[in-house]
Amino acid sequence: MRAGPRSGCPINAAVEALGDRWSLIVLRDIMFGGLRHFRELLANSKEGIASNILSSRLKALVAGGLLTQEEAGRGRRATYSLTEAGIETVPIMAALGSWGLRHRDTTPELRVRAQLMEDGGPALWADFMDELREIHLGIPRPHPDRPRATDRLREAYERAVAEGGAAVAS
Repeated sequence: MRAGPRSGCPINAAVEALGDRWSLIVLRDIMFGGLRHFRELLANSKEGIASNILSSRLKALVAGGLLTQEEAGRGRRATYSLTEAGIETVPIMAALGSWGLRHRDTTPELRVRAQLMEDGGPALWADFMDELREIHLGIPRPHPDRPRATDRLREAYERAVAEGGAAVAS
């Protein structure tokens, strides 16, 4: 196994740190889905990740400094938390979502968060990162009076799901 990146190129180094699509999906589910435990990540995977792949990607993300793993005591579940480096992938996730909105077929309920992130731009990303720092690193939000980005994202998703369900029922 290679100890460092293949080259000194920043794009290469970032791609190697983020890994493959499964790594990005795991980060997405922790970030946007609030999933913090192995079983939650496995059970709620929209893409159907296999348990061995999930285990491998979690280990790689911890080793790469994007996640930490709180060791579980006997009979308890390990909790995964984003590191500052993991939190700082929010703009990357937003850019990937924006690209996907324009260039790939998506479903209304699964595109709504990407659309909100695109529409909210860097100000929403910053608020979201501040919330993630509070949740994962214990750093209080600098503007606790602002509406929570996570609430906006959750409410938009729930509306899209409800609208989708209404469309299917009619």
